[in-house]
Amino acid sequence: QVQLVESGGGLVQAGGSLRLSCAASGLTFGSYYMGWFRQAPGKEREFVAAVSWSGYSTYYADSVKDRFTISRANAKNTVYLQMNSLKPEDTAVYYCAAGNRPTRDSDYDYWGQGTQVTVSS
Repeated sequence: QVQLVESGGGLVQAGGSLRLSCAASGLTFGSYYMGWFRQAPGKEREFVAAVSWSGYSTYYADSVKDRFTISRANAKNTVYLQMNSLKPEDTAVYYCAAGNRPTRDSDYDYWGQGTQVTVSS
């Protein structure tokens, strides 16, 4: 009954931008940290960004902290990931998740199906 649905992925050129959206249903959206993770072929899933239930606290992986911005709109049950200055190494499947702590995937209880982001060089 809990659903997280990502959208906004696609193919972009290096240096371009994308905004990912995650629409949540079936949970008390404002009670969870919302996070984004990604997984590239042959690599482990890694943390990208997270935002607290209040929206006041944000967390970023070092590799994206100056380029990506996470935000949430609790009234819309939606979390966003604005990705700027994209690099080929950002290519991955991006997953939206809801959990109890911000930066470890083991602390997230619910996951979306993922959306593909491909950055060409």
